[in-house]
Amino acid sequence: MSQIITFSADKAFANDLDNIIKKSGYQNRSKFMRDAALYYADLQQRGELADMKDDEILEGHVVIYYQHGIEHKLTDVRHTNNLEISSYNHSCLKHSHSCVDVIQCIGTAKNYRMVIEQLQNTPNIYKVQFVSAPIREDGCC
Repeated sequence: MSQIITFSADKAFANDLDNIIKKSGYQNRSKFMRDAALYYADLQQRGELADMKDDEILEGHVVIYYQHGIEHKLTDVRHTNNLEISSYNHSCLKHSHSCVDVIQCIGTAKNYRMVIEQLQNTPNIYKVQFVSAPIREDGCC
């Protein structure tokens, strides 16, 4: 069952809110505000990866954009004990002439930072991004 929640905002923000929501790709205020609140709460509770405690356990995805020829480096990352790998996906992006690997994993913030730093310092890897799973107390899984 839904519950209505209201909040106050200055006129400039209130007048621009629908524009912000539309530019963000949302079709209604409720979903935008829910996602914004959850994202902000997660960021406030855990902070950025660089600032997290070493032993903080995280689950999420490491997304790596690169050129062919370094697959053995990615295989090395997948076969270390630094992160527990749940799944791995490779795609070729024809328009951007890049490959992308998405690795779903769990591990400590320290180990994520170590793996990401290793990847960022590997030639022909152009972008490495970590997307953490949201904090949830219960749910479907």
